[in-house]
Amino acid sequence: MAWLLWLIGAGLLAVGEVLTLDLVLLMLAGGALGGMTVALLGGAAILQIVTFIVISGVLLALVRPIATKHLTEGTPLQLDGVDTLIGKTAKVTEAVDSSTGRIRVGADEWTARSQHSGEAYAVGDTVRILQVDGATAVVGDALE
Repeated sequence: MAWLLWLIGAGLLAVGEVLTLDLVLLMLAGGALGGMTVALLGGAAILQIVTFIVISGVLLALVRPIATKHLTEGTPLQLDGVDTLIGKTAKVTEAVDSSTGRIRVGADEWTARSQHSGEAYAVGDTVRILQVDGATAVVGDALE
């Protein structure tokens, strides 16, 4: 009957891992499965607990850092939101200078300003979006 408690504990820890995504509870679930194995083999309660602690500790110390490294290094940097605009070219629809202007990026129109004072772009010029400051695109020469 003790093995069933270990199995339920492992399942609850695994569900908790899905909610936290920190790889700690998953390592504890592995320890609980070790405790369950000892219970199935007829081991005493103290041996089950010691097995849980040892296996959890080993998994936390050895497996978790490797798994975390593989998960973070294997995930490419993904831009989202306005960051996807950085580096794209746009057409000037209203003259752009260091304080005002408008550009068209695909089907969207954005307020824009030049990166440096003294820079200006005429209607029809192609510019490159260098950064987004609030709702304003900061632009520079498309050749940069």
